[in-house]
Amino acid sequence: MENVLQRFRTIGFIEGLSYLTLLFIAMPLKYFFAYPLAVKVVGMAHGILFIAYIILLLMAATKYKWNLKYQAILLIASLVPFGTFFTDKKLKELQEEEQIKVPEKL
Repeated sequence: MENVLQRFRTIGFIEGLSYLTLLFIAMPLKYFFAYPLAVKVVGMAHGILFIAYIILLLMAATKYKWNLKYQAILLIASLVPFGTFFTDKKLKELQEEEQIKVPEKL
């Protein structure tokens, strides 16, 4: 089963894609081609993914004891186009460190 960090990274990636789709595909379809349904559909999907991102951010922050500043950086990154892709690199390093650790009990 995936751990919370892997789920957070996965949702971050998908949420980032949904944000880009909303900004660069759905919004132009609405405003330049009078097709508002695109924003309704993609916007709803993005909203659900954003909520999942926030929930997983809080779960990961609790598990890994991230300070408030780091949590704020991850939150702000989700509001900036391409932001979640940049923060994913650091999260990947953290995930790799976690997998290297030897368990205390076998």
